[in-house]
Amino acid sequence: MAYSPRQSSGLFSGLVLIIFGALLLMHEYRGFELGRLFTHWWPLLIIALGLIKLYERTAGARYVQPGAARITGGEIFVVIAVLAIVGVIIGVEEGQKHLSRDFGINLGNSYPFDLDVAPMKVPADSRITVRGMHGDISVRPGEGAEIRVSGKTNVHGWTERDAEKLGKPVSVEIAQNGDGYDIRPTGLRGNDERIGVDMDITVPPQSAVTIRNDKGDVSVSDMAEPVTINNGDGDVDVRDSGDDVSIEARKGDIRVSDTKGNVKLEGRGGQVDVISATGGLTLNGEFYGPIRAEKIAKGVRFISQRTDLTLTQLNGHMEFSSGNLEIADAPGNLTLRTNKYDIDIENAGGKVEVQDRDASVDVRFSSAPKDDVQITNSNSTISLSLPGTASFEIVADCHSCDISSDFEGGTLAQTSQSGDAHLQGKVGTGRGPKIVLRTSYGSISLHKTTTAAPERPERPETPERREAPERPEAPERPERPKSAPARPAPAPKASADPQA
Repeated sequence: MAYSPRQSSGLFSGLVLIIFGALLLMHEYRGFELGRLFTHWWPLLIIALGLIKLYERTAGARYVQPGAARITGGEIFVVIAVLAIVGVIIGVEEGQKHLSRDFGINLGNSYPFDLDVAPMKVPADSRITVRGMHGDISVRPGEGAEIRVSGKTNVHGWTERDAEKLGKPVSVEIAQNGDGYDIRPTGLRGNDERIGVDMDITVPPQSAVTIRNDKGDVSVSDMAEPVTINNGDGDVDVRDSGDDVSIEARKGDIRVSDTKGNVKLEGRGGQVDVISATGGLTLNGEFYGPIRAEKIAKGVRFISQRTDLTLTQLNGHMEFSSGNLEIADAPGNLTLRTNKYDIDIENAGGKVEVQDRDASVDVRFSSAPKDDVQITNSNSTISLSLPGTASFEIVADCHSCDISSDFEGGTLAQTSQSGDAHLQGKVGTGRGPKIVLRTSYGSISLHKTTTAAPERPERPETPERREAPERPEAPERPERPKSAPARPAPAPKASADPQA
């Protein structure tokens, strides 16, 4: 049978369709990544097409068919059509990856698949590190000296079959690492956010736990040893810890409650709540949500680009929110430097040093202060409230503003010159702390604390006395006769005379 150019064209087109059909079949059922193939191995396509044309030219020369290896218009159309189909598939696949990785957008539906992880016996005081990527992590104490992991693999895909194909190789392993143990997902393809692994982990109660996670919420409760958490994007919740808690975050809210140790928070984040710690609280970073702290036995240290705060003790509460800073019942020393925060301080028990700018400062004492008070502000007001019976020395300067005072007498004297006001003197007869107030383009107000006398409790009404039941009348005694009845006369004695 003679060889013809039409037959050569059919050979070329057929081989192209076979090659690309096989690739698409492998992509659909074996998870073969076309994007990776064409990104790294695209020259092989040119080599394959060149070999086909070389074969056609050799075969054409054998049958003396000049122009047998010439590329026809039909062949060009087949190649373009196949490349277009492959390009659409690769574009959808890669687009889904980039949307998930760069913008956190997962197309399609989420399909959960249960994890099956064998438990492992470990020493009771093990060091355990959990290394997550995408997914929520929960750690709590379990029964016995072993690690148990349960949870789900959550996969985003267009169909359940697509999701199952992506999530099938994913699992979690527990591996010994030196004198500690690592818990980590396996079978993940790089940083593919279409796959998330939620892990619910129980460990021996005396274990020291470290958690590192890229994205997802982290929860730890009832651990007796130190807890260390490094989380990227997600909320962190630590409850009832028996030792120190250290958290580094980049995005998300943080809550720590009932800690028998120190609490250290670093990085960036949203809302922060720390309630009841027997140690101290250290915050170092930029946290943009409300920051609340209550009952911190060894005080608070907060450092950010805008604020530097030191409290040696906090029995009440502290809150930063929306340009306001409120501190109540801090019996120790208080040192604060900030700007553009309206400051409200009530019942500071030690030395007070406050520096602010472009916002008001209001400090109130319900009892006479025992240590010095120094408040410096600019472009706003200072208000200080003290008990009317307090004794203190004061120096107040207000540049281009006025000073008002409810206190009089003593050596207190106020002067004004060129729009500047000055107040200086001593109030009370006892020895008191020194108070220094300075501001500009605002005002200074000195008030007497108004405390209403406690109402005397009403005396409870005396219950009515019950009347004793009437005693029954005693029976009447029989009347005694007025005179005793006469006794009968004695019988006459017999005469001694026998004749009688």
